[in-house]
Amino acid sequence: MPIAHDPTLVALSLLVAIQASFVGLSLSLRVSQAFALNRRLLIAGASLSFAVGIWAMHFVGMLAAKLPVTVDYVVLPTLLSFLVCVLVVGIAVYLATLRSQRLLFIAATVMGVGIASMHYIGMMALHASAHMVHNPVYVLASVLIAILASGLALWQAFASETRPPLIVCAAVLGCAISGMHYTAMAGLTLHPIVGALPPGTPAISGDLLAVIVSIVAFLVSGVFMLALVPDQHESVTEPVIVSESGDPDPVPAPITLDMVTPAAAPATEFAVASAIEQIKPDAVVYETTLPVEMYRGSKSIDTADIFSVHANAHYTYVFNGREDIFCPLSISEIIVRLPPDIFFRVHRSYIVNIQRVARLKRAGDNGVADLDSPVRRSVPVSRSRLPQLREQLTEYLQTRDN
Repeated sequence: MPIAHDPTLVALSLLVAIQASFVGLSLSLRVSQAFALNRRLLIAGASLSFAVGIWAMHFVGMLAAKLPVTVDYVVLPTLLSFLVCVLVVGIAVYLATLRSQRLLFIAATVMGVGIASMHYIGMMALHASAHMVHNPVYVLASVLIAILASGLALWQAFASETRPPLIVCAAVLGCAISGMHYTAMAGLTLHPIVGALPPGTPAISGDLLAVIVSIVAFLVSGVFMLALVPDQHESVTEPVIVSESGDPDPVPAPITLDMVTPAAAPATEFAVASAIEQIKPDAVVYETTLPVEMYRGSKSIDTADIFSVHANAHYTYVFNGREDIFCPLSISEIIVRLPPDIFFRVHRSYIVNIQRVARLKRAGDNGVADLDSPVRRSVPVSRSRLPQLREQLTEYLQTRDN
């Protein structure tokens, strides 16, 4: 027999999906500005927030269904569906934060398939109470809705040149999650098993249980949001350099090689390498291109088109203002190929094109450089490199204005 739904609980499930999507996207968008441990925490928080919201939406959606039998949910498939959701959505979030159009397509596919897998694995918990028949057309439609709507939401959030308000992206993703579920339920036919108990009065009403699950999902997302949002001191984004208008801040004392000593700076490999980077003979001829993969049919990118470089293990991703492009070189190999008056290593894992920096902001003891790119992008700046970057930005602005 077909499945009917309580419209109030349907609306509640949609609200849960949108709220979880908003928190998950908010945390995901901050990943590119985060440093090592904070970066991993943001990815984990976004993944868990997404997973809890998706799972809670499907649970409330099932409570909204008016089933002809008393359902005894099997624990193992229910828990397995949640674990699969956490793993798959975590992979999708990580791929999306790399901001490559090719990887964004893969992220949308992974997220859509993950949402659908969670649903159908969770439905296995009903097999003890009723025999289920899934219409293949609706199964395919539900998976396509999850993939396409997830792709649209991720593209709006991570790759669109004119990103809409984040709540719009969250609404699209919430509709992807809910749309997949209710499309799948529309193609479901239940055959009660002989001897199964008819609907009875449960110990706790479905409406109350749905409210409890929704509140728990809201609280979990809220905890992740509050725990991973910078505190009041870190959230101050005092402008240091403004490229278009306004006078630059006073230039701090120049950082010289004499200052990079064990007594004046951390004796780390990064500090020493950063100092050595500045010692380059005038006769050095720097590269005009870098080798990349999958760049408009070419295997190289002009250095003039590079906005920033981000290290990923032994390889790197080059950001051209619209997408991240894979580069087989390490960040140490790249920095010696680029002219030091234009490209500056702002962090162990980041290089930035000074000419592409629109604004330099403080974030606690560190900094964040906003790029003047069609797709919004910010690059973290380590505390030790912040004074030098300010100096070079000021010199560039003065040279450009003159």
